[in-house]
Parts: sequence; C-alpha cells; structure tokens
Amino acid sequence: MDVPCSVPHLVSAIRAANGTAAPQTLRLAPGCTYRLAAGANPFHPVNGLPVVTGTMTVQGQGATITRVATAPRFRILLVAGTGRLTLHDTTISGGSAADCPAYPDVPGMVCGGGIANLGQMFLTRSRVTGNRAESKLYAQGAGIDNPGNATVRSSVVSGNTVAYTGDGRDGAAAGGGIANDGPLTVEGAQVINNLAWVRQGTGSFAFGSGLAAMAQSTVKNSVIRNNRAYAPGGFARAALSNSAPGPTARMTVTGSFVRGNIADAPDGTAQGGGITNSTLMTVDNTHVSGNTVTARGGTARGGGIRLGPKSELKLLRSSVAANVVDAAEGVAQGGGVDNPEGGTLATTRSRIVDNRVTAREGTALGGGLYHAGGTSTLDRTVVSGARAIDGGGVFRRSGTVRLLGSQVVFNTPNNCRPTDSVRGCVG
Repeated sequence: MDVPCSVPHLVSAIRAANGTAAPQTLRLAPGCTYRLAAGANPFHPVNGLPVVTGTMTVQGQGATITRVATAPRFRILLVAGTGRLTLHDTTISGGSAADCPAYPDVPGMVCGGGIANLGQMFLTRSRVTGNRAESKLYAQGAGIDNPGNATVRSSVVSGNTVAYTGDGRDGAAAGGGIANDGPLTVEGAQVINNLAWVRQGTGSFAFGSGLAAMAQSTVKNSVIRNNRAYAPGGFARAALSNSAPGPTARMTVTGSFVRGNIADAPDGTAQGGGITNSTLMTVDNTHVSGNTVTARGGTARGGGIRLGPKSELKLLRSSVAANVVDAAEGVAQGGGVDNPEGGTLATTRSRIVDNRVTAREGTALGGGLYHAGGTSTLDRTVVSGARAIDGGGVFRRSGTVRLLGSQVVFNTPNNCRPTDSVRGCVG
C-alpha cells in the first residue's frame, strides 16, 4: 500500500492495516516529512498515529514522522499488545509522552516519547531522535519504552531526553534512549547523545541515560556513546544500567563500545560512567573507555563499571580503559571498576588500564579497581597505568581479591593497598 505524503493518508493507511487480518506493508512517500499537529484519537490524544493493533511493515524510504513543536504533548507511535510492527528506514522524532501505556492506572507516570511498544517491534535502519519523556512522578524511555518484545537493529537512537521535574524526593528518570521492561535486542545500533536528568535537590535518580534495562537485554556490536545522566544532589547512574531481575534474566553486552559517557551528580552520588550492574551481567569483547563519573562535593564511583550489592559481573576479553572518577572535596573510588558492596566480579583475559581517580581536597582510592566485600577474581587480566591518591592499581577495603595469572603493574603511586592485602601483588 503506497502512502502519499500527507498525515491524513498515513492515519488512514494504519487504520486500514489494523482492520485487515493478513499482514500489510505500508510504503511511505520517499523522503517525506509527515508532520503531526494533534493526536490521532481526539478523545484520547496521547498518540500521534493510530495505535498499531495488527501486523504491518512500514517501509519508510527515508521518510520522517515528527510532532510539530507547537503541538500538545503526545508520543509518535504506540504498538499495542496485539500489534506486530516492522519499521524500516524511518525517522521518529519530536514526540513528547503524556502517559504510560504499560501503567495506565498510575497518574503522572510518563513512558515512551517516541515509541511505546507493548507488542512486538522490529526497528531496522531507522532513527529515533529528539523525543522526550518528562514527569513530576516518574519518567522512562524518552526514545523507546519497551514493555513488549523489541529488536533495534542497524538503527540510531539519539538526542532523546528523559526527565523528572517534580519537587518531591525519590523521583526518577530512566532510559534517555531506551527503557526496557521486556526482552530486548540491540544489534549494530548506535545509542548516542541521550540525556537523563532530575530536578536539583530532590534526591532523585537519573539512570540508564542510554539504556535502562529492567528485563532481559542483549546489546551486540553496538555503540553506546556520549550519553549523560545528571542528578544534582541526587543519584546519577551510567549509560547502560542493568537491574533485570534474576535468576534467569541477564544483560549481555558483546562486541560493543561503551565510550565517552558521563554520570554527573554534584553534591550527590554518581556511579558507573559506562555501566552499572545491580543483578546479573556479562560483558564480552567490549571496550568500556573514556567514560567519566563526577560528583563535586559528593561521592563518585566506578569510572568504567560499577557493581551493586550482591550483583554478578563477568568481564570477558574486554578492556576498561581511560575512564575517570573525580570528586573534588568528596570521595572518589574505582577508576576502572568499582565493586564496593559485596558483588562478585570475574574477569578473564581483560585489560583494566590507564584509568584514574582524582579528588582535590578529598579521598581518591583504587585507580584500577576498588573492592569492598564480596569477591573479585582477576584471571589473566592486566591492571596497569592507573592513578589514585592510594591504591593506584587495586584498593581492597575488605572481602577477597584473587589474582590468577594476572598482573597489577606500573600504577601510581603504588599497585595494591593496603600492603599485602592482595596476594601476588607487589609494590
């Protein structure tokens, strides 16, 4: 079905496809921009297009579907639980969520500024950019919110913003690019330049500025870059944030780059510039590099990766390099990896190199690894070139750090502290 370059034709085409039992293909006008000025349903105008309830493929042919900047708030697209959508070569932009389809009985909760998927969605060679999810209660998934089953392949999720704007304490903004509550695969994609932020002084949480995973998630051969979590006086956590519940759900990151992301919480707590893991996670053949955690006057932890209490992380054939933790007038620890609360870290054939921890007029410990409680086992792993005020390579506060054929060398001002706290580590 060919769809001319007009919003009424696009709305009619989706409604017609929903009304047909057989799968339908909609071919948008090449290069067209479909500008949405109002919600498709005047009685419940929270979605710019009709809700996808059937099975359809949208061949965008380079088209853009966008919300007019002066229009009321609405997301661009909702896929219902019965829907099955393949979206190809299409840009989704400018959406601004006004509700949360997965939690309709929670007034004020906002999810999925660009797309909310409750069914099955396959996004290929597309862009989800410049969308927003803002709430005075809780907001998630500015670009994509996925309580359903989704695959994002060879696509770009960029420049989306999730925000908590309320006055109360303990609000949250999760998933600047993507928030996941259902099975999700991100493959050959870029999740870049997204933002999660919370209002100053509310003690609230901004996390998963690129991807917030609350269910099984797989990231393959992708780039997670230049995302930012900002929480002045609150808690800022990582571009990739994993809290998928165990024992079966796990986040897996393979063949990817997690680079140049920032977690910033002045007078608060910033954790994990690249990755935070609260449950079960595997990172394989992945580069976690150039990320920054900063908390002036607060606490900053885990420039590359931060483990939560009783979490488990496998780091295989990967590098954690050139990450920075800085907490001027505060506490900074774990330039490369931070395992401070009884987690289990197992590295194999990995490199934790050239990371640093700084804290002007503060405390800076564990340039490569900070460990307290739990177990960190480093198997054929190198910790080198790291800097801190103390424990340049490894600082072990408590718990167990094991070196199995590993090297902790050439760190500044020393390799392991306290002295003799890590068997096999010298200097």
